Amino acid sequence: MAGCDAAGVLFTDPIFLFGFLPAALAGFFGAARLGQSWACAWLVIASLVFYGWFEPRFVPLLLGSLLLNHGVARLLEATRERRLQRVVLWAGIGINLAALAYCKYLAWLISLLDDWVGLGVAPPSIALPLGISFFTFTQIGYLLDVRDGEPHDRSAVRYAVFVTFFPHLIAGPILHHREIMPQFADPATYRFAPGNLALGASIFIVGLLKKTVLADPTATGVAEAFAHPEALPLFAAWNATLSYSLQLYFDFSGYSDMAIGLARMANVRFPLNFDSPYKAQSVIAYWQRWHMTLTRYLTRYLHDPLTLWAMRRRRARRLPVDRAAQVTLRGFGSMILVPVFVTIGLAGIWHGSGAQFLVFGLLHATWLTIARLWGLFRPARAEPGPFGRLWRVALTYLCVLVAAVFFRAPSVDAALAMLAGLSGLHGIGPALPLPASWLDAPAALPLPASWAEGAGALLHGIARPAEWHEGSAVMRQVLWLAALYAIVWGLPNTQQIFVRFDPALDTVRPGGPAWLRWRPTAPWALAVGALGMVALLSLGGTREFLYFQF
Repeated sequence: MAGCDAAGVLFTDPIFLFGFLPAALAGFFGAARLGQSWACAWLVIASLVFYGWFEPRFVPLLLGSLLLNHGVARLLEATRERRLQRVVLWAGIGINLAALAYCKYLAWLISLLDDWVGLGVAPPSIALPLGISFFTFTQIGYLLDVRDGEPHDRSAVRYAVFVTFFPHLIAGPILHHREIMPQFADPATYRFAPGNLALGASIFIVGLLKKTVLADPTATGVAEAFAHPEALPLFAAWNATLSYSLQLYFDFSGYSDMAIGLARMANVRFPLNFDSPYKAQSVIAYWQRWHMTLTRYLTRYLHDPLTLWAMRRRRARRLPVDRAAQVTLRGFGSMILVPVFVTIGLAGIWHGSGAQFLVFGLLHATWLTIARLWGLFRPARAEPGPFGRLWRVALTYLCVLVAAVFFRAPSVDAALAMLAGLSGLHGIGPALPLPASWLDAPAALPLPASWAEGAGALLHGIARPAEWHEGSAVMRQVLWLAALYAIVWGLPNTQQIFVRFDPALDTVRPGGPAWLRWRPTAPWALAVGALGMVALLSLGGTREFLYFQF
C-alpha cells in the first residue's frame, strides 16, 4: 500500500509467546479474584499494550475510537426522535469512515487525482494503524444494532474488551457484540479452566505451525516474481501464483487458528473465520468459508439492506419480487446484480487502496453473479458424483486464483502481465527434470511453433547430468507445492481435528478419521508438543501476517 506503513507485535514473536501472553492470562485470572470489572480492565490494558508495543502513537486513535463510538451508542439510546437518531447515527458512521479513509485511502486518492488532472501534489506518507479496518467495522456494526433496538450490554468496560480483546484486534475475526459481551458477563469466563488452556494452546500451536512451517517458506520468491511479472514465463508464473495462493491460505488459516486458541485460553469462544475455502464447490461457498466473519458482516449490514431496499422499491411500484421476477433482466439487475457488485466491490476496496483491489472485488462479484444466474436457470439435478465435485472444486479454485493475482499484484498492469505469463505469452520455461526416454516426445505433439520450441527446451534443455542440480531444485519446489495441496484437500482442518470440544461458536462440519480428532491424552500432548517445538525452531524467518496490512 503506497504511502502507508504497518508495524506491530506478532503472535509469533518470542516476546509475545514467553512474556506478554503468560502475563496477560495470569493477570486476567488474578484480577478476576477482585471482580469481573477488574479482570476486564486488565484485559483492556493488556490489549492496549499489545496494540501499542511498537507504535504507541496509535493507541490514542484506538482510545478515541472507543470513546466516540460508546458515546454515540449511548446517545442513540437516549434519542427517541427518529430523524434526530438518523443524524446521530450517520454522524458517528461518518467520523469512523473519515478516519479509515484518511489512513487507508487519502494517499492513493491524491495519487489518482494527480494522474488524472495533474494536481502537482505529492501523496502524503501516512502511517497505517494496525487493525483500523477491523475495529472500525466492528464498532459501526454495533452502532447499527443499537439504532435498530437490538438488546446489548451497556457496560463500558465490557464494550472496551469486546473491541480491543487482543486475539482479534489486529486482523479479526470481526466480532458481533452478541457473541462476545455475554461471555464476559458470564462468571464462568473468569474461572481458570485447565482444559480450556490445554485446548486453546493446542489450537494455537497448530496455527503457529501453519504460519512458520507452511506459509512463510512458501513465500520464497513470490514478492520478487510479482514485482517483475513481465519477465515470467509459463512455469515461473504458475509457480509464483500457486505459491502465493498457498502462502495466503496457510497464513490466514494459521492466524485464524491462533486467534481462536488465544481466546479459548481465556475461556472465550470465537466464531469461525476460516473453513477449508479451497474445498468449496462454488464461489458462493468459497465466500462462506473464507474470512467468514467479513462475509457475514457485509451480508448483514450491506448486501441484505440493499436487497431489501430494491424489493421495497419494486413493491412500491407494484412489481413482483419472487423467483420469476428475479429471472427477468430488470429484476435480476435490481435485486441480485447491483447488491452483489456493490457489496463485493467494496469488499475489494476494503482490503486496500489501489485499483487492483477494486478489480479483485469486481472479479469476485462477476463470479458470484454467474453462480447466482446458474442457480436460477439450471435444471434440478441430483447431487454430483466424485468427478462432478472434483470439477466444481477445480473450477472454483481457478476463479479464485485469477482474482488472487490482482489481490497480490502491486498494480493492475502487473496483474495483467502475470496473467499473460500464466497464459504462456511470455514463453514456456523453466524446464523440469525428466527421464531421457521422454526426450523425443514433443515432436509428436500438435503444438504451435513457439510452444513446440518451448516444449523442446522444456524436455531437452535439462536432462543432461550437468544441469540436474537446477532441475532438482525445480522438482523440490513441485513436490513442496504438491505436499501443501495434499494438506489443503486431503486432511481435515483444525476445527475438525478439535471438533470433540467445540473449538468455536459455529457448528463444525464433520471431516477426517476419528483417530485424527484431538483428545486431552498423553499421546496427543506429546504429538502437539513435538509440533510446537518444530514451530518454535522455525520462528527465525517468520514474516508479518499478510492480513495485518488490511
